[in-house]
Amino acid sequence: MKFIIITGFFIAIVSLHSTYSEVPKLIDKLPHVKVNKCCGKKEIYIGKHCILTNTTTEEWKPLFVTEKGVSNVQVNYELIIGLPDCGHMQRWPIYHYINSTDKLRLLPNGILRHYFDHTGVNELDIDSENAKVPYHDYEQGKYCLDKKEDGVKSDFAWVCAPDVNKDWLTNTEFLMYNVVNPITHGISMLCLLIVAIIYFVMPTLRDLTGNIITTICMCLIVSQTADMIRLLTVFKNHISLIITETICYISMLAAFFWLNSLAYYIWKTFKSRNVFLRITDGKKYCYYSGYAWSCTILLGVMAVFAHFTMDYPDVNLPPKITYEEEREQIGSLGIIIFFVPVSFTILADMFFFATTLKKINKMHTYGRIHHKLRHTFRMFVLLLMVMVLQWLFFLSSFSKYEGLVNAYIFINTFEGPLLLYVCIFNQRHVAYLIQKTCCYTTCPCCIRDPEVEWGDEMTAMNTLNNY
Repeated sequence: MKFIIITGFFIAIVSLHSTYSEVPKLIDKLPHVKVNKCCGKKEIYIGKHCILTNTTTEEWKPLFVTEKGVSNVQVNYELIIGLPDCGHMQRWPIYHYINSTDKLRLLPNGILRHYFDHTGVNELDIDSENAKVPYHDYEQGKYCLDKKEDGVKSDFAWVCAPDVNKDWLTNTEFLMYNVVNPITHGISMLCLLIVAIIYFVMPTLRDLTGNIITTICMCLIVSQTADMIRLLTVFKNHISLIITETICYISMLAAFFWLNSLAYYIWKTFKSRNVFLRITDGKKYCYYSGYAWSCTILLGVMAVFAHFTMDYPDVNLPPKITYEEEREQIGSLGIIIFFVPVSFTILADMFFFATTLKKINKMHTYGRIHHKLRHTFRMFVLLLMVMVLQWLFFLSSFSKYEGLVNAYIFINTFEGPLLLYVCIFNQRHVAYLIQKTCCYTTCPCCIRDPEVEWGDEMTAMNTLNNY
């Protein structure tokens, strides 16, 4: 009897020990669930950088939660270090902290679920049976998780933005940034390119004024191209925003310095008593090039240097649900160095405009050069008005209000067509040359006595004699 009792007790102890010893073995036999971690195994986000933690309590470990809210689920997982590969789509940061409108849950199968009801959602609403909280699931490889400390502790995730398929027609932000934005910039660039080609091809237009107009148009084309790329939201992972914004700001700064050179040239010519100076337009263009490009390059280098060395430090504010916070952009100090000189060139242009207009009103007789410069002066005034208006709307695009950004994208459509009108159709001299080249040489029946400006008499006579 004692032998039977001892044997039964021994069998019970062995079976109980085998039951507990099989639990980790059963977990080990489960399939590995891969979880992406943004930083290293012993690192977390401090601000915008991965920092090595001092204690093990600060380390991040994945917490698996079922769809019904059951936490601390035992899962056999494997950490994959690195950011997700989003291809042509952009990365989007998500913050999950106390009372945040976004909630993150790592499901036992390795899928990251993002609840994004911004009307005020809590854990009870998510776990309730009748919950209708919208969410989106990110598969393994399309996200990475980590802990973030930036004034407020939060769970942090980089995710690949969902591919926009049927919803893009109703997504206003996507339409404005990725559809309307390229169209408006494309229209302006095409018009600016037409102006640059006409002033570069026509021999009689390749004087100092024509070369300055061509240079301004080329600077604005580069600025428009970089600005279009800056506003796109679908190819941000394949370009450097620092390089794109630097090119945009430098080319815009150069355009305003060249406009200032044109203003100075008109002012100096009207002020001078002897306009027949022994200096060619080529030498004058070289002198103005030295002024415009040296100032542009110097200020551009200073702005980039200030951005990387002396820019304002980040303010420890609570995390916001926006991707703009993590984008590497030109800082506030760099933008100030870029745009404050533009305002000074505008003030200088206004001074040149006022003094030149006063000088013109006092003149009673005009020579050939003064007569031609009167039309150049009118073109300069219209150019100044168009470029300043576009620059003011460009500054408004840095606002956090989407309405101002959309207004800038819409207004930007008119810069190129307005410059085309100001430099081509509003100049009878230029319009006549285009008419002569495109019409007189191809259709003799179009010949009639045109109203020519001074300097075009011989061109008109040669054209008429050829027929």
